Amino acid sequence: MLERTGAISEREMRAQVLDTMDLERERGITIKAQAVRIEHKTSAGERVVLNLIDTPGHVDFSYEVSRSLAACEGAVLLVDAAQGVEAQTLANAYLAIEAGLEIIPVINKIDLPAADPDQVAVELASVLGIEPGEVIRVSAKTGGGIDELLDRIVRDVPPPDGNQGELRALVFDSYYDSYRGVVCYVRVVDGTLAPGDSLLFSATSERHTAAEVGVLTPVAVPVSQLGAGEVGYLITGVKEIDRIRVGDTITHPGSTNTQPLPGYSEPKPMVYSGMFPSDGEDFERLREALEKLRLNDASLVFEPETSRALGFGFRCGFLGLLHMEIVRERLEREYDLDLVATAPSVAYRVATTDGTSFEIRSPQDLPDRGRISLLEEPYVRAMIIAPSEYTGTIMELVQARRGSMDHMQYLSPERVELSYDIPLAEVVFDFFDQLKSRTRGYASLDYEPGEYRASDLVKVDVLLNGQPVDAFSAIIHQDKAYQYGKKMTERLRRLIPRQLFDVPIQAAIGSRVIARETVKARRKDVIAKCYGGDVSRKRKLLERQKEGKRRMKMVGSVEVPQEAFISALRVDTET
Repeated sequence: MLERTGAISEREMRAQVLDTMDLERERGITIKAQAVRIEHKTSAGERVVLNLIDTPGHVDFSYEVSRSLAACEGAVLLVDAAQGVEAQTLANAYLAIEAGLEIIPVINKIDLPAADPDQVAVELASVLGIEPGEVIRVSAKTGGGIDELLDRIVRDVPPPDGNQGELRALVFDSYYDSYRGVVCYVRVVDGTLAPGDSLLFSATSERHTAAEVGVLTPVAVPVSQLGAGEVGYLITGVKEIDRIRVGDTITHPGSTNTQPLPGYSEPKPMVYSGMFPSDGEDFERLREALEKLRLNDASLVFEPETSRALGFGFRCGFLGLLHMEIVRERLEREYDLDLVATAPSVAYRVATTDGTSFEIRSPQDLPDRGRISLLEEPYVRAMIIAPSEYTGTIMELVQARRGSMDHMQYLSPERVELSYDIPLAEVVFDFFDQLKSRTRGYASLDYEPGEYRASDLVKVDVLLNGQPVDAFSAIIHQDKAYQYGKKMTERLRRLIPRQLFDVPIQAAIGSRVIARETVKARRKDVIAKCYGGDVSRKRKLLERQKEGKRRMKMVGSVEVPQEAFISALRVDTET
């Protein structure tokens, strides 16, 4: 579309042209929504301006999709001709329907040898309740069908309605530029926005002056003004990150049209993990990096946290495990930090015997078992779409993860949709990897938050030399507690170097030890110099060594190298 409309020349064209991050290009996925403006000449000879937003598809970045839909009038629902309708296709279609947008169904990659556009068109039509003939077929590689798609967008998607009166603009995204400060992506709903205008940000009541406004073609191009219905960027020169928020409404000071535009719902984190700098002196650098990253990724949530084992850091909330992995990699690459991340956990609800109830995001916050009257964990509604031949192996996997089936329906004779209620804690670890390996990569997964349910959960502590190490604690279902404790103690036994005394590694539920391993002491040969003489002399030296080790164990602390923490806390994908 960019090439056909002349937004970029053939010389500038490259694969994944809108994916600006190295991570996106390496993994072949879209992480960040990107806005672009193009001009199209219709078959009738009319010239129109189209503002497009390229959004991610993975469930972990659904917040980017929901925010983009709030700024649009229509949506192009793109389906791979070889892979067919996937779970995330349905999830994004439902989001667009809820937002009241015009949906244009499109099948891409029709030039592939494995493509079956006729079958995929039938599946897509049954999902949207339309005729298969209404589905547009395109090939982004050859350019086939692109002109028809552009004309369909112009014909079916209503133009933005707005008036040229007083200014109202929505900040739908932002990022931090080290030279120019906070750069906002805005959609002007009413009025005009021009350089030199005095602006009022409604949510923060901040007043700033527009230093530069422009459009993204996809290169940033300054313009003299943005009118009603136009999309572009705004630079005010603000360097303080907390002064501008995504979802805010911009007006002119003294304007009578101050009704805020519908913003965005607060993102609900699904997974929590502690992020700690390897070097304690990097704590402030980590705080600054997280604040800058939150400008670019509004779904990131964090608060300060202290660990006896790892020092000062932050408890971060993520939309999923991939989101957590991407944030950590971006912090390390873009801000040159070396981080230790604790094992991911979910938020639990606790009701105590004294009648209070609250939410905990870290195993360290869980009260003693004697004070807990009820412990609830979050469930999700998981939707799995896969070839029907893999139905049995999927059922087996989900049942092993404490899931219960809600319904099953066939989208076609070859493809089945399975819906399950399953604990979130069972999904966030290696569920997706296991699902892909059992179905040879053909299954797709999407999930949405459900309700909290009471479960038989326990807190498993790991003790080194009798002292609990908070970084290794986890809340686990009673049936899997022994398995987790055994695995953790065995792993730490391999990772912790031998000390001058025996180091017991124990996994315990309360005061009951459920697994134990021992790192044997390094032993100096104190009788090497006794080449002869009475045996009592050797015995005396050994007794003295034993007494020394006993005293050392009383006062000595176990040295746990940083590498052991990193290896032990790495997300476990082993079976």
